[in-house]
Amino acid sequence: MNANTTIHSAPSLLTLQGVHTHIGAYHILHGVDLEVPAGQVTMLLGRNGAGKSTTLRTIMGLWQASLGRIAFDGQQISASSPREPAQTPEIAQRGIAYVPENMGIFADLSVAENLLLAARGARRLSELDGQRLDWLFGHFPALKKFWLYPAGKLSGGQKQMLAIARALIEPRRLLLIDEPSKGLAPAIILNLIEALRELKRGGAQGQAPTTVLLVEQNFMVARALGDRVAVMDNGRVVHAGAMQALAEDETLQQRLLGLSLAAHQ
Repeated sequence: MNANTTIHSAPSLLTLQGVHTHIGAYHILHGVDLEVPAGQVTMLLGRNGAGKSTTLRTIMGLWQASLGRIAFDGQQISASSPREPAQTPEIAQRGIAYVPENMGIFADLSVAENLLLAARGARRLSELDGQRLDWLFGHFPALKKFWLYPAGKLSGGQKQMLAIARALIEPRRLLLIDEPSKGLAPAIILNLIEALRELKRGGAQGQAPTTVLLVEQNFMVARALGDRVAVMDNGRVVHAGAMQALAEDETLQQRLLGLSLAAHQ
């Protein structure tokens, strides 16, 4: 961890301590230490193959940590033994939603049916929260237009919007999102940024603020949304601090990421 890391004032909602993950014979995470402050957006950046997506999947229990501790709201959610099964359903029930890079939508179901499946509190379309739907349609109008279309017939960008909307259909305490802007048109990216800002402020129907851990390669999005940033390299977090400080330090960007954020605006 960077020795110059500052202490953030918000309490951590999610904490990873010394997390290792093996996938088959491959050792992917090598002792990840990460803190995600409550009510903030934490960006998880790094070169391709650094371990960012594996970190999200390990948090959700899709891949099991072989060593270390993962705690949500002070309670351990990682399996205590390598022989224990993944706990993804239990983890989701705590109010954690995950948007994978591959979107995770059901191609044969309609947009409406995809959202219904993601809404734990509804068993039929008429039971979906109308105000919440209107809020989603305001940011992603294509979902309303293609409400009864099979999700598999949507464009790549529309599928990504649907995947994000599935995570937002109900209030969540923590969102884990893997490259949400991938495949989206610039105008939709701006809508996504505003939607996540509203969630962080608790502005969606006056709900409590939502905490976000976001993997992103679009640095305009990272700079616009991030309060905190953690940079990964070779399966470890090698820097953590304020997003603004990284965005303003091109030398640090080059050292940690091998590029300048200014060149990707």
